[in-house]
Amino acid sequence: MGGKPDTFESVDWTETGGRLSTLSRRDRGALLAGLALVAAFCYDFVVVAADQPTITFPVEWNVTQLDWLFVTTLLALLFYVVVPLYGNRRLTAYYWREFRKNRMAVLSLFYLVAVFLIGTIGPIFLEQPGLALERAYQPPAYLSVDSTVPVNCIGEVVNGQCQGTMEHPLGTTGDGKDILVLIVYGMQVSMKVGLISTLLVVTIGTAVGTVAAYGGGLVDEVLMRYVDIQLVFPAFFLYLLLTYLFGGSLFMFIIIFGLTGWGSIARLVRSEALQRAEEAYVTAARGSGAGTLYVIRRHLVPNVSNSVITAATLLIPGFILFEASLSFLSLGDPTVPSWGQVIANGRSDLSTAWWVSTFPGVFLFTTILAFNFMGDALRDALDPRQER
Repeated sequence: MGGKPDTFESVDWTETGGRLSTLSRRDRGALLAGLALVAAFCYDFVVVAADQPTITFPVEWNVTQLDWLFVTTLLALLFYVVVPLYGNRRLTAYYWREFRKNRMAVLSLFYLVAVFLIGTIGPIFLEQPGLALERAYQPPAYLSVDSTVPVNCIGEVVNGQCQGTMEHPLGTTGDGKDILVLIVYGMQVSMKVGLISTLLVVTIGTAVGTVAAYGGGLVDEVLMRYVDIQLVFPAFFLYLLLTYLFGGSLFMFIIIFGLTGWGSIARLVRSEALQRAEEAYVTAARGSGAGTLYVIRRHLVPNVSNSVITAATLLIPGFILFEASLSFLSLGDPTVPSWGQVIANGRSDLSTAWWVSTFPGVFLFTTILAFNFMGDALRDALDPRQER
């Protein structure tokens, strides 16, 4: 969110010359944080050995390429969503009043915050579960199953029924992996896929859409024809080809679909920016000597941000569901426990160990549904043109 939209009365017409291109305090803070992140990445890549953890205190954490992208995404959300909301408290209060009219959206927001926090912090402290065949098919706590189903019942056996224990609250898979831990890791995978891919799509799409709208003429024609080509580009088949050549990778999934899926956002932003480009404050900014970059960054982007944010909340569940579908078909990253992968592993055991596929499926369903509820509420709250 770019902050409170500029109006004719709110623009400081005394800004001229070089001052028009200066960065705001928020932009300078984001730049400094980005430089610090680049320095940390270089240290990890050059100094830290490949078999050594990047961070050793308070916990050991080997930061991967995907983790660096995720941290970058969180910094972008901090500086360009959280900071503007905090800086414009009256506008934020208005948005919140409109948003909370939808009670399901409020519940969805709290649920997604919990999923985000657990998925982000949990895997740092929880070790990824490995094979433990002696604990295979343990039932969830407070439930029981025929004692002949588990390989070795670790709970009490009552009347031939193996009782679940709190040692594995949601039971275990056929490999003996704890389902609760797998779900926590799946939360991290879903948040990484949804947030990083959406950030790439929104950033590129917004840049292309605003430049096309403001540039007009040949610039608009060239960019929009490229968007037409990209919209029909078979990114899925490219992913299949690279998966066949190099194996499935979560990093590859994010890069391919993040860099090729921004066409619809570019079209949406262009249509919005074309309307904003004709406003009086934009015309006055041009007349006062404002450059193209300044007008786009300070006037067009903030005024189309509401539509972009609404579209982004609907893009995130799409990416999460797409990744889960590929993992279900064994086309995802086999090294990370995605929800789709866990569901696929338990599909042949539904009659005897229903919990293996059911619990990850419930979390996948509720997460997708929560994002959709929240997207609808944000559309109503952020876009005053929507009919109530």
